[in-house]
Amino acid sequence: MKQKEKARARAVKPEKQEDELLQLEKKYCSWGDTVHYAEKLNIFNRAEGMYLYDKQGTEFVDLQMWYSAVNFGYKNPRLNRALKKQIDTLPQLACQYLHEEKIRLAARLAQKIEVTFETKGRVHFNVGGASAVEDSLKVVRNHTGRNLVFAFMGGYHGRTLGASAITSSFRYREKFGHFSDRACFIPYPYCFRCPYDKRRDYCDLYCLRQFERLFETEYYSLINKKTNRCEFSAFYIEALQGTGGYVIPPLEYFSRLKELLDRYKILLVDDEIQMGFYRTGKFWAIEHFGVIPDIIVFGKALTNGLNPISGIWAKEELISPEVFPPGSTHSTFSSNPLGTAVGLETLKLIEESDFAEQVPKKGRYFIARLRELQKKYPEIGDVDGMGLALRVEICEKDGYTPNRALTDAITNIGLSGNLKSGGKKRGLILDVGGYYKNVFTLAPSLYIKEKEIDLAVDLFEEALRKGIALTK
Repeated sequence: MKQKEKARARAVKPEKQEDELLQLEKKYCSWGDTVHYAEKLNIFNRAEGMYLYDKQGTEFVDLQMWYSAVNFGYKNPRLNRALKKQIDTLPQLACQYLHEEKIRLAARLAQKIEVTFETKGRVHFNVGGASAVEDSLKVVRNHTGRNLVFAFMGGYHGRTLGASAITSSFRYREKFGHFSDRACFIPYPYCFRCPYDKRRDYCDLYCLRQFERLFETEYYSLINKKTNRCEFSAFYIEALQGTGGYVIPPLEYFSRLKELLDRYKILLVDDEIQMGFYRTGKFWAIEHFGVIPDIIVFGKALTNGLNPISGIWAKEELISPEVFPPGSTHSTFSSNPLGTAVGLETLKLIEESDFAEQVPKKGRYFIARLRELQKKYPEIGDVDGMGLALRVEICEKDGYTPNRALTDAITNIGLSGNLKSGGKKRGLILDVGGYYKNVFTLAPSLYIKEKEIDLAVDLFEEALRKGIALTK
């Protein structure tokens, strides 16, 4: 009987299986996630390297790698082996007990940060990025005794209630009541779309000077000038904005911001969830800007998307057992053995690789190819990048007015799997971000080769060309 059922299942065409699954999804799955942003719903059943495959066997070039969670490629054999070994050794353990992988992973991260920033600190683990942001908020409040924080317009820190309160999009909060501790949102130095209509070559960081002015008098509501005490406890930053569109600030911006924050004893919390682990060509993106953060929040690529682990690093004076004692925060799966084992192997892989040289080199080549396209198509308003965190801003023919319709068309054309560049039918996986949802945020595998960059650019050009024709 079982053999007959198996034979019957094999006889069912992939298209019919997919239709059946989509009907079940339509009836039983919540639509509260982001799946239904897409015009066409894809069902993938295999992944390898920088490619995804659907049930028909169509190959999709992935230029977002699970929002930068899979920096080291799908089905990375070395990291997969580490996970399989741990499954057969110590697959589960309640987080109130210790295991070797947790201790060694925390030690390696803390030691790496101590060498980089010449600052001692400790690591606290959780599972998802938003949960780590929640833990950082607890550390901040415990240390300062204050609730209010600054964050950037365009910033994204997660979808839990606490993380939503410091994420600038009202859309993420609108349905969920009043957020009394909502952050004070400050304009990010987004030079291509400067909110003050300045030009980078002569502005002298005008946006930062406007923020500094808020501290001039008590009547701007931030500080008591008699005590010099600020009502705000921390400033949450992304060194490069993620969901905001991979926006890259001027290199001197954060060092000048940190001087101001230190003056008023405001902590700097660096969210590296998307940009950490060599996405930008350095272990942490903040390293490009010559700043020592007080807290670092990390996640995603630490486990290459396998059994996720997130966490925070904080300076010793913020997180020592004397000030942040046992039970200050907790999560059932926070330092699970599977995640910590893969995280430990990821750090070993990084230490044995030359990402510091290769990622910037590949990024320069990718940007050069994209700028060749920009010369051909006025609809590409801005191309920029740091390492392999790349942005392509899609505009009207004036090269500036946001063009969301064209961006959506290109995305859906890529998902259709009907592109022909490279000699066979392929698809293209793109992620859209930006303030106007008109920016392609490209985060390819760190192992991408030049010939694969060429293929990706050719596929993108084909989708762009078709999108322009479709939206005329």
